[in-house]
Amino acid sequence: MTELETLKKWIDESDNIVFFGGAGVSTESGIPDFRSTDGLYNQKYDYPPETILGHTFFCSRTEEFFRFYRDKMLYLDAEPNAAHKKLAQWESEGKLKAVITQNIDGLHQKAGSVNVLELHGSVLRNYCEDCGKFYDVETVKDAEGVPACSCGGTIKPDVVLYEEGLDNKTLTSAVRYIQEADVLIVGGTSLAVYPAAGLIDYYQGKKLVLVNKTPTPKDGAANLVVQGSIGQIFEKL
Repeated sequence: MTELETLKKWIDESDNIVFFGGAGVSTESGIPDFRSTDGLYNQKYDYPPETILGHTFFCSRTEEFFRFYRDKMLYLDAEPNAAHKKLAQWESEGKLKAVITQNIDGLHQKAGSVNVLELHGSVLRNYCEDCGKFYDVETVKDAEGVPACSCGGTIKPDVVLYEEGLDNKTLTSAVRYIQEADVLIVGGTSLAVYPAAGLIDYYQGKKLVLVNKTPTPKDGAANLVVQGSIGQIFEKL
């Protein structure tokens, strides 16, 4: 039996699947992984992306943060790919219990997924740091310089920046779903970013599936490794 056939069998037999995904799920919708090498950074920005997307940088050089953020983090025309759609289908069929994602683009919800745990927040939500009023993504996208609330406060994207902690409620919920899962599918992530990558250690079952284009540090611990494009693989399931 091939890896794909085994995966299909496990999915067909289960009604308690949890999916944990990273940047590779979004890159197939045309959203670049900002960690990948991109000569533009060297030409246009004086700092590496990890610095610009840090809490300290946001506070001290807010205008430059938003210049990068609008340029590199907002892909509002992106559409869900085969992986997003298949996960939404499994959820509607009662097979998939939750999608846990490190992505901030909202594509899982756009595809129809309902129970999505966004570990790093979402570009679609933004709030005033002073009064808490919420704003949509267009407000941030269309603003000149630093987007300001009607009260005068700075509008901040509801995304987890470097140096910021993950939301405890979301984290606790993710751990619970992973612990209780029958099948845990981990896709499109190099499993290099912590604390998110450490979440899969909570899985207690015997059907840990890793789907990625390149090897990951956890391949040896997986029950099944399927290498390749996640969109193409999910299309066949």
